[in-house]
Amino acid sequence: MHKGEAVCLGADIDTDLVIAGRYLRTKDRSIWAAHAFEDLDPELARRLSGSVIVAGRNFGCGSSREQAPVALKEAGVVAVISPLFARIFFRNAINVGLPVLEAEILSCHDGDLIEINLDNGQIIADGVVYSFTPLSPRMRDILHAGGLVPYWRGRA
Repeated sequence: MHKGEAVCLGADIDTDLVIAGRYLRTKDRSIWAAHAFEDLDPELARRLSGSVIVAGRNFGCGSSREQAPVALKEAGVVAVISPLFARIFFRNAINVGLPVLEAEILSCHDGDLIEINLDNGQIIADGVVYSFTPLSPRMRDILHAGGLVPYWRGRA
């Protein structure tokens, strides 16, 4: 079970909004986390630890930068929920161990309690139950391992 407080965002959040290109000159993940969503809301990065991002359609569109899901995970984001993800963002997120779930939460208010059960495909958002198509067993295994690298290391 994954739990966190909702951070509600709109649609079409591209990877440049997640982490601006000016921060990609460093490989310091803490810098990426500290500046996540800076061009959307300069204060948002401080609210990400322990949060579940609930967004509109097309989350992660734009460039294929792997730093975007890394920045979110490093910032302490528990999961991201969106009705539709850019495919490459979706897979990059799974690979770094960040749960991404395709579901539409009809009502979102910042601070709502979100509970996610990856195995049975249920999200409880402020007491309302939503369903999503569960991730494949392999993707759930990758997430439970903490990402693709730990997954493969554990299989050696």
